[in-house]
Amino acid sequence: MAAPTAGATESFEAWHDHFVDLKRRGLRPPLLGISDGAPGLVSAFEQAFDKSLRQRCLVHRAGNIVAKVSKADKAEVKKDFWVIFNDIDAAPGHDAIGVAEARAKSFERKWAARYPSAVVCLVDDFSSLTTFLHFPVEHRDRIRHTNLLERTFGESRRRVKVIGRLPGECSCLSLVWAVLDRASVGWRGLEMTASGIRRLQDLRHQLFGAAFAATG
Repeated sequence: MAAPTAGATESFEAWHDHFVDLKRRGLRPPLLGISDGAPGLVSAFEQAFDKSLRQRCLVHRAGNIVAKVSKADKAEVKKDFWVIFNDIDAAPGHDAIGVAEARAKSFERKWAARYPSAVVCLVDDFSSLTTFLHFPVEHRDRIRHTNLLERTFGESRRRVKVIGRLPGECSCLSLVWAVLDRASVGWRGLEMTASGIRRLQDLRHQLFGAAFAATG
């Protein structure tokens, strides 16, 4: 197999090659992938990890929705969007998702007449916005957006701006690795409880089968 190469664009091909290389180097199917709505990335992830769950970043989706409303209503629409997903303590899966769906209906009733495109933006692929609700309550705030990764993008861009121009691909990879290595010092692990561990084991069993779950 050829050595992996850097992608020049966020295309399906570039992302698919990346995921295939990760699998070649030993990455097992993750329980969850979190992304924005980039179609190439989404398609590549779903093909490479066809049994894994995918969460669409709520922060990106909030921005998409707010962009479709007038300036006067932006703050209220944004607040109502987060009401749909915040403070859901119901049991993972059907119960928790049912709470979000009921709140989404309220959002739709309130804003559909004034901002139909914003409501369509919410309800389109709504299930990908609620994937995090399959997971333990104590994990949900951390796995519903890509903020952790986005911050490292900003730091990488800041450093590249100072340099002006990178001499080659290796120097670029070195810079990105250094940013991630430094950022990882401040990353906090997820709280693991007995009930949470059981839930994750149940998800592995449902997605990948008993043999995979036993060794996951």
